[in-house]
Amino acid sequence: MPGTFRDDEAKRAAEKRERNRRWREANADYVREQSRAWKEAHPERVREMNRRWREEHLDRARQQNRDSARRTAVRKRREAEVRRKARERAKRWREEHPDRVRSYQRRWAEDNRDKVREYYNRYYATHRDEVSERAAARRDTDPDRTRRATREWAERNKDRRAELQRSRRSNPEIYQAELEANAAARRLKRRLARAGLPPRQLHRTTAAERRANEREAAAYFGDPTLNEHLRQFTVFAETLTEHMLEHGASMREFAEAYASRRARIGLPPVDVERVVYARAVEVVSNRVRRVDLLTRRDVAAAVRSTKAAVRQEERRRQYNRLARAVVDHVKVNRARLINDAELENRARLHYGKKPMSRESLVVQLALQEVLPLVPTSRLTERDTNAVARAAVVTIDAEWHLRAVATQVALTPREPRAASTPRSSPPSLATR
Repeated sequence: MPGTFRDDEAKRAAEKRERNRRWREANADYVREQSRAWKEAHPERVREMNRRWREEHLDRARQQNRDSARRTAVRKRREAEVRRKARERAKRWREEHPDRVRSYQRRWAEDNRDKVREYYNRYYATHRDEVSERAAARRDTDPDRTRRATREWAERNKDRRAELQRSRRSNPEIYQAELEANAAARRLKRRLARAGLPPRQLHRTTAAERRANEREAAAYFGDPTLNEHLRQFTVFAETLTEHMLEHGASMREFAEAYASRRARIGLPPVDVERVVYARAVEVVSNRVRRVDLLTRRDVAAAVRSTKAAVRQEERRRQYNRLARAVVDHVKVNRARLINDAELENRARLHYGKKPMSRESLVVQLALQEVLPLVPTSRLTERDTNAVARAAVVTIDAEWHLRAVATQVALTPREPRAASTPRSSPPSLATR
């Protein structure tokens, strides 16, 4: 019967599959090894079979991927939680038994010196900059201890130091450079001693000080608001300087009146200069658009800069005023000053001194008479000498020009020869 035959075939196929399954279960290692070997021998066929199966069962493949990812995430979270609990237990144990931890670490380091050295060298090779920075920071926190340790090492390793110095000086270029530097320093010291000057003074900065300066500079220039900060400071300082140069006199009158009023009512005296610049800072702060990033140190620096600029401008004005006053005084009193200069030269000759030029003596006499009449609070002796030299040059040039003009005016003109006819312009016909 056809139906009975098909049923027998299906039954035999099911029995065969069951026998094969039992055989695979009984020989799992052999099957696994054979499968692995076949996959390694036929990678292209494996990829093709996987691709075809995925195309035919796309939804099932995606579901398997989601299930696999979910199981992996759960497993990783479980393992992370186990590790976290283990770390917490170990941390609590170390906190409860610090002596045992230190003794264990010490014993392990003593028993595994080669490993410790290897670990340290490997870490130093990959983290050289970090190790150097930590060591420098540790030295900077206690410079006295660092210097003491350096001296102790030098005392313990004198032979090593000598060997290092010999190896350094074995290079002829380095040795010659050191000799030349030492000789130059000795020559400078002798020259200063012969000239009666003090020895050269240098402030030697240690490595810790240089690193501290570098950190401060990095913090300052790394500030994101630096550009706006510098702009505000520059504008504030320039505006303060302009205000003091333009309204300095009125600001000083206000400050003097304020100080005198306080004195009349019995209040403690105040510094007029401080009042002047305090009022100027207040006025300029109201005029400038933004000063929110400026600190007290910035304002103090701007005030110092303004004071220096005001002093320089006052010095320049007093210099020019004194120079003009000396020249004008010589022009007005020329005859008297010349007579006084001639009398001074006669007196110098009488006492056996070398006479001076007339112009120099005239300028010196004029300068002595003008100095009490003009303000010179900002001028130094060098400035006064410079004024005298400039006045001598100016007066010498003026007198020379005047003498030349007088000589030209007094020189008679030669009469024109009578026989020489005056030349007439050419006629149009001869052009």
